[in-house]
Amino acid sequence: MEYKLNKEILADAASQYDETIALLKELCAIPAPLNQELARAQFCKKWLEDNGAKGVYIDDVYNVIYPLNVTADNKVRIFSAHTDTVFPDTKSMPLTEKGSKMFCPGIGDDTANLVLLLMTAKYITQHGYKPDEGCVFVCNSGEEGFGNLKGAKAFMETYKGRVISMVSFDGPSDYCVNYGVGSTRYKVTFKTEGGHSFANFGNKNAIAYMSSFIDTLYKIKVPKEGKTTYNVGGITGGTSVNTIAQEVSIFFEYRSDIRENLDAMMNFFDATVEAYRLMGVTIDVEILGIRPCMGNIDKEKQKVLDTKICDMAELYFGTRPGLHPSSTDCNIPFSQGVNASAIGGYIGDGAHTRGEWIEPESLKNGLPFVLAVILDGFRKNNAGLFA
Repeated sequence: MEYKLNKEILADAASQYDETIALLKELCAIPAPLNQELARAQFCKKWLEDNGAKGVYIDDVYNVIYPLNVTADNKVRIFSAHTDTVFPDTKSMPLTEKGSKMFCPGIGDDTANLVLLLMTAKYITQHGYKPDEGCVFVCNSGEEGFGNLKGAKAFMETYKGRVISMVSFDGPSDYCVNYGVGSTRYKVTFKTEGGHSFANFGNKNAIAYMSSFIDTLYKIKVPKEGKTTYNVGGITGGTSVNTIAQEVSIFFEYRSDIRENLDAMMNFFDATVEAYRLMGVTIDVEILGIRPCMGNIDKEKQKVLDTKICDMAELYFGTRPGLHPSSTDCNIPFSQGVNASAIGGYIGDGAHTRGEWIEPESLKNGLPFVLAVILDGFRKNNAGLFA
């Protein structure tokens, strides 16, 4: 199938480069750490309404929902980009330009893609294009970290049983996610009697038991099928050099692209916790987040979607993206048996670092790419969109 947009649309997309960059700079200046995405959400809602969108609303978890041709029961395709960034900053982060690159924490993940989604929604709205089924644009919350995909969970629940497919615009253009990696994250707290290092020598030390616990976790042999990983990523607690530690905590996660492997990791973790409790240590376990693994998707339909997305990316960027498993908003539709894909519309690197950058010129390719992905579902009702 031909995925090259017609000359008029390509010319229109090229003419919107300056507006795209201006919108990118404006959105980068609006902080959106976890659970504080409302300011960005309000901006996106108003921007869409100012550009002709009707029926836009913000839901309970700060998703901005723009339904187009959505009735009470018709099937829908969902297109999303997340508003949150991984950084905790509540003040604007610095944006700088050097050579062909633009630097700002969160600029690629996911602000640039959010801009491309907004610009595409505006273009489709102002040209009056009607989708073949329902089309839902979502500027969603909670993709990063302990957001636990709350935004995706909410909009998939809203349209439960009606979603044909979902495309999340996330990450750079050379990386396409077609498989979900599930995970479980914990805070594990160890408590003992502690005491003075000299006067109470011999009392149980929470740090000693925590260290032994970590060593035990790291002795597991992960399942051979698929890819399964584990990690202790943080330690907090203790009091001073002359205090037998009374309380200490660790942050632990395991991940896998196979659901049964997640169950195996959970069983080993639970058994380890119980074993250390039998040693007389109080252990509190708090689940910080669960991201579901793959469900029973239609593999043939997924292959068709993968091929289409990669064909389009290669057409507009000149390079074919690789297919990868990952943990993204697509985990939610995948877990529900809905075909999905995550791919971005920019060239850049450094995601989740303060040195993150994109090549702004790449958005000249990114906008027609996102337009093509979405307008592919408008062919029946709008002739001549593609060359």
